[in-house]
Amino acid sequence: MKKLIALFMLAGILFSPVITKAQDESAPAETEEAAAPAPAPAPTPVMTDDDVMGEEATFHQVIKDKFIEGDPTYMTPVLLCLILGLAVALERIITLNLSTTNTKKLLAKVETALEEGGIEAAKDVTKSTKGPVASIFTQGLMRYSEGIDMVEKSIIAYGSVEMGRLEKGLVWISLFISLAPMLGFMGTVIGMIGAFDSIEAAGDISPSLVAGGIKIALLTTVAGLIVAIILQLFYNYCVAKIDSLVNDMEDASISLVDILVRHKLTR
Repeated sequence: MKKLIALFMLAGILFSPVITKAQDESAPAETEEAAAPAPAPAPTPVMTDDDVMGEEATFHQVIKDKFIEGDPTYMTPVLLCLILGLAVALERIITLNLSTTNTKKLLAKVETALEEGGIEAAKDVTKSTKGPVASIFTQGLMRYSEGIDMVEKSIIAYGSVEMGRLEKGLVWISLFISLAPMLGFMGTVIGMIGAFDSIEAAGDISPSLVAGGIKIALLTTVAGLIVAIILQLFYNYCVAKIDSLVNDMEDASISLVDILVRHKLTR
């Protein structure tokens, strides 16, 4: 028994340096593993302009793509209707707004000029004022020496001339409003004819065969309707503006005749 205990003690003395050395060698390894830097995170991918354009196209790009898909042969006439119609409509809007006159202020000036300088002074006031109302006043004052009845006839006759000038160009806007959908429907019919020609040539009905023709048909129709709607809005604005100017001319003409009658009676 004593010999066995002595052997265990001897074995412990012999193996203790080996165990200690193994522990010392393993400790730095664990320290190096702990001190090793963590792996760097993966870089965040950066989206380029091409990727953004691919995900979300701009309005201009969408319109351009649809124009090309609808076949420029049929879309170009519709686009020309829009451009020409807008050009005429904008010209009319600018002209009509410049033709607007403050009739109350003009009547007050004319009445003051009649009281201070007579008919010639009133003519100078109307000639220096722009607009159809002032032009009608000038024509009426020029006929003052022939009597009030002749003044009224002159105002009515020249009022019709000024109304025709105000309505100048509206017929072209109306033409483009009617022409744009017609051109769109023509593209529709031609596209459908092309679709049926493809079916006839293939001898079979396949969605891929007719899709191109039907797409052209739908795009040209939509384009024509959009152009007509846009031009119709401008057309209605011009008509409303002309009606307002005509009403002002009629009211101002009646007021001018009343002023001339009072001036003649007070002379």
